[in-house]
Amino acid sequence: MPINFVLLPLFVEVLLTLVLLIWLVPLRQSDFTSGVARPDNISLREPNWSPKTLQVGYCFSNQFELPVLFYVLTILSIITKHADFIYVVLAWVFVLSRLGHAIVYTTSNKVKVRGAVYGVGALVLAVMWVIYIVRVALVLP
Repeated sequence: MPINFVLLPLFVEVLLTLVLLIWLVPLRQSDFTSGVARPDNISLREPNWSPKTLQVGYCFSNQFELPVLFYVLTILSIITKHADFIYVVLAWVFVLSRLGHAIVYTTSNKVKVRGAVYGVGALVLAVMWVIYIVRVALVLP
């Protein structure tokens, strides 16, 4: 599998994280300007931001949970040459679930929908890891 096919889903996940970070900057600036948040009431991660800022901020933070396992798996799959068509398809399903999760999280924030989309991504990532572990443990191609 060409390396660009393997890395493209990872790049999209990184871009999602960066977009959320860039979106968060003006939201937090606005909260400071409007007086919604003050440095002394958020300095220890207290949730004293506006609801929208909290949504985007928590969504950004969430990109450092499950996606970290995806990044590690992508790197390991490349190094051990186990990044094949199945890996790429599952990687895209995972990344699309992350995009869907972020869209729900930062818009309607319907917890049941958000949880379902998150669950799909978590399940796909777990399957990816099981496939990888079995292939490496059994020395399969």
